[in-house]
Amino acid sequence: QVQLVESGGGLVQAGGSLRLSCASSGRTFNWNRMGWFRQALGKEREFVGVISRSGVAIYGADSVKGRFTISRDNAKNMAFLQMNSLKPEDTAIYYCAADARSLGTARYDYWGQGTQVTVSS
Repeated sequence: QVQLVESGGGLVQAGGSLRLSCASSGRTFNWNRMGWFRQALGKEREFVGVISRSGVAIYGADSVKGRFTISRDNAKNMAFLQMNSLKPEDTAIYYCAADARSLGTARYDYWGQGTQVTVSS
């Protein structure tokens, strides 16, 4: 059984940084893509970004561009989300997702349980 586990969330002051990690366990795959999503309380889930196995990264909302960076370690089947200059509006549960589909496919096959990120003003 495949599991994705996020870590690295927590409470940080506005302007601070956090680095989230997504680790694969169980039956592992060479994920073609590993993506990040977030969902704030009372809002719909939002696409943050995705990275291909070759390292091509695509970011979602304009609000994260230039502040968030996605990377991955293929050997360890891990993905990372470096978040800088955090703002209170970045507060959300952050989810990792992965599968073998192409970058632009809407549906993801595997999801983590999420990690809470809270940014205080």
